[in-house]
Amino acid sequence: MNPNLERLHVIGSKKEKLIIGLMSGTSLDGLDIALCRIEGNGNDTRLQLLQFETLVYSAAFRKEIQQVFAKKNIDGEKLCLLHPWIALQHAAMILNRLKKWGMETGDIDLLASHGQTIYHAPSRFHENEQFGNATLQLGDGDHLSVATGIITVSDFRQKHIAAGGEGAPLAVYGDRILFSKKGEDRILLNIGGIANFTWLPGNSDTAIIFCTDTGPGNTLMDGYVQSAFPGQNFDLDARLAMTGTVNNSFLAALKDNDFFKEGVPRTTGPELFGQAYLNAALQRSHTTDLEAADVLSTLNIFSAETIAEAIRKCIKERLGVNIYGSGGGIHNPLLRQHLSELLPGCNWYTTADLGIDPNAKEAVLFAVLANECICGNPALAAKGMEGMPLVSMGKISFPS
Repeated sequence: MNPNLERLHVIGSKKEKLIIGLMSGTSLDGLDIALCRIEGNGNDTRLQLLQFETLVYSAAFRKEIQQVFAKKNIDGEKLCLLHPWIALQHAAMILNRLKKWGMETGDIDLLASHGQTIYHAPSRFHENEQFGNATLQLGDGDHLSVATGIITVSDFRQKHIAAGGEGAPLAVYGDRILFSKKGEDRILLNIGGIANFTWLPGNSDTAIIFCTDTGPGNTLMDGYVQSAFPGQNFDLDARLAMTGTVNNSFLAALKDNDFFKEGVPRTTGPELFGQAYLNAALQRSHTTDLEAADVLSTLNIFSAETIAEAIRKCIKERLGVNIYGSGGGIHNPLLRQHLSELLPGCNWYTTADLGIDPNAKEAVLFAVLANECICGNPALAAKGMEGMPLVSMGKISFPS
């Protein structure tokens, strides 16, 4: 037998494993690195977050990615070069953290790498009948595995598409395993560049558990700040937005998109909700002369209203639903205030109340998916709703 397969068999048979989950989101702010101790699999999974750090990307790194990020027309050579290059940058960051934590690569059983999403193309967006759903993440698993010496599970989204999904959101799989609780209606709300939530009803009915994107989280706000205030990456503590006034004409133009009328689950990305979308809304609403604070105030309520409207469609008149927030958006006090006002029947928490750092949640979820790839048995799972295929995801790369 191939020694790598023997090693993988040993890892899969271990009572507990050390798995590093990696996440790099559409905000392009940095690499989330979560060191997890995982025991069991499926509904018997027990996870402890041992270490977590976000290593901020340099301006030079972001500039390289932005040359191909969420663009239809790009340089093919640059795309080709970035695939291994991103993996090698991430590998260096991992080795740096292991050294800081006093650990060796041999201590780690698996790496779980989401990679860097470059383009997300569900079929309803591209409307090219001969092609289906598609998505592309860069950061080659083989390069990552060879550079670190750690077996790597990566490229999770492709199996989801192959099985009939859109390749996103994948949070439902880890959320269900880690956070579902009988007798408690829960929503796991992640506000990153794009916002999404997982609905976990207290009756644990897998036929109605789902995860969906709601639309922009931070992406339009952050993009506008970076354009209007060079050197500033986001509106810290919503200080600018809090001084502005919501412009209803601009808000109506922002919300005038068929995406918000679609059923769930649905996915989107900065390919739709980018700066061109913002500029078009300003043009249509004749508000191109708005003050920056007013633009940000309106973008803030836009994110809040579209999140709240999607959640209301899901929970209907149900009261007492517990919402556990994660992602960068939960640090925006104005966004939190709007959501609390728009969803008065809900109770608000963060995933810290469930034992997981809200900044680490997405990286943790990919560690869970890697564990399921090696140890799980999807055949034992009940059937999920349409668009939520219950499959084992991830491609395995060996260091030699």
